[in-house]
Amino acid sequence: MTLPPSRSAAPENGLSHVRGPQDAPLKHATIPQLLAEAVAAHGSNDALIFRESGDRLSYVEFAKTVDRIAAGLLSLGVKKGDRVGIWSPNRLEWVLTQFATARIGSILVNINPAYRLSELEYALNKVGCSVLVAASKFKSSDYKGMLRELMPDLAEGKPSPRFPDLNHVVMMEADPGPGMIPFADLAGLATPELLAQLEDVTLTPEEPINIQFTSGTTGQPKGATLSHLNIVNNGSFVTDRINLTAQDRMVIPVPLYHCFGMVMGVLGAVSKGATMIFPGEAFDPAQTLDAVATERATALYGVPTMFVAMLQELDTAHRDLSSLRTGIMAGALCPIEVMKRVNKDMNMKEVTICYGMTETSPVSFQSFTDDPTEKRCETVGRIHPHLEVRIVDGHGKTVPIGEKGEIWTKGYSVMSGYWGDQPATERAVLDGWMQTGDLGVLDEEGFCTIVGRVKDMIIRGGENIYPREIEEFLIRHPKVRDVQVFGIPDERFGEEVCAWVVARNGEDLTPEALRDHCKGQIAHFKIPRHFRIVADLPMTVTGKPQKFVMRDQMVEILANDSGASA
Repeated sequence: MTLPPSRSAAPENGLSHVRGPQDAPLKHATIPQLLAEAVAAHGSNDALIFRESGDRLSYVEFAKTVDRIAAGLLSLGVKKGDRVGIWSPNRLEWVLTQFATARIGSILVNINPAYRLSELEYALNKVGCSVLVAASKFKSSDYKGMLRELMPDLAEGKPSPRFPDLNHVVMMEADPGPGMIPFADLAGLATPELLAQLEDVTLTPEEPINIQFTSGTTGQPKGATLSHLNIVNNGSFVTDRINLTAQDRMVIPVPLYHCFGMVMGVLGAVSKGATMIFPGEAFDPAQTLDAVATERATALYGVPTMFVAMLQELDTAHRDLSSLRTGIMAGALCPIEVMKRVNKDMNMKEVTICYGMTETSPVSFQSFTDDPTEKRCETVGRIHPHLEVRIVDGHGKTVPIGEKGEIWTKGYSVMSGYWGDQPATERAVLDGWMQTGDLGVLDEEGFCTIVGRVKDMIIRGGENIYPREIEEFLIRHPKVRDVQVFGIPDERFGEEVCAWVVARNGEDLTPEALRDHCKGQIAHFKIPRHFRIVADLPMTVTGKPQKFVMRDQMVEILANDSGASA
């Protein structure tokens, strides 16, 4: 019998310090063990549905295919601990590679599908990938062409001096040409002897199994190294909170290379024997809603910008979403008005909010499905099991309840470190505490509200200004679809407040109207000095707003304007 998840996580002694419940034990299991449990209990269930390619596998078929791909990797000389990169959008081959590498204990290296030549070269060499599994192309990216450019000797079977560790390139196409191995051929390399070798592989939950590169908004990306224990348990606890079962059908439009898709989506679903439905290789609002309606999905994942796009699509073309029950909105700050519309217009009355970061596998806080509406709209919920969180000031001292500070996280989910970068690891993790760089507030019940990033906080003339507060106010304007607030340098005040705003479809919106909307409603020093109405906001592949891009562009725009006026 599964016990209902405990929610006893109130702060201690009036301080912003919470510990997660311990009643549900940690899973001392590896990823292959997780899949084997799903096969034993739910083998005939649909496991994977990729609508764009038409691939559909039951859990039994999924596990058998994984073993054949794993044996194929063994035939290429891949060993436990070797790094295998994957550079692809959401495809069946991605998930098969995820589980096949885990089956033999090699470490999967997630490579952002948006990476170009220099970024790919950096990632492969930083962690020493011996094999790269790649799609041939995605959108405007010609992966095969880029690889030929980076490795001109590949066609002749010669090692590339630029990639001293790379032995093989596996492409997701039938005939990729000289020097490259078709992905489908891996299964054909699986001899009975190699399949038997899989049973001799010894794995432990604490061993590293995945490297995920942080976004690298400043400096080079860092490879967060995660273990079976990290991600198996986080995926399980995430789906516990949305009451996922083997009867649920989950639509996953978020990218697999990110923790949201790979851990919260795939591993979370496998932990319950649920069905995973992938609408397409990348997010498309119409495609995603069609998948929900056609497949009678009960759960849906997405970042706020995805839900905004789906709501807009629903306004133009109705779908029957009555099967939906739950899901997760995470990956960025979630506007209250968007959350309310998702509850009502998408039938997701049990949608939850999550907060976390790649380095913590990723989720630390999450709503419960029956939390009060205002708590599910205004906070990121309460702490996850087996974790500990403190909100600290600039000196590392725990602040009183209700005060803002940096979120520090400790427990099973904290990464083992940044691959090959001990100094960066030591700067990020202090005595087991992951210093997140995120600003939060805890209330008396243990609910956490995210108020921004330490680096995003604006200091204007000595006043601390938190962009999230202004964003939440502006998003309530009836003509505003999306907004991001950030600081730009100012000679007089040190920093000034700037807002980029996206209007709702068909609405006429002006900076003057927004400025008038703010007067008398928020403190004068919080009213943005600069408003810019834009068609879209610059985003990462995972839907996170890129404030540094907006900041740089705004500084350039203002400099050009002042130059023209001079």
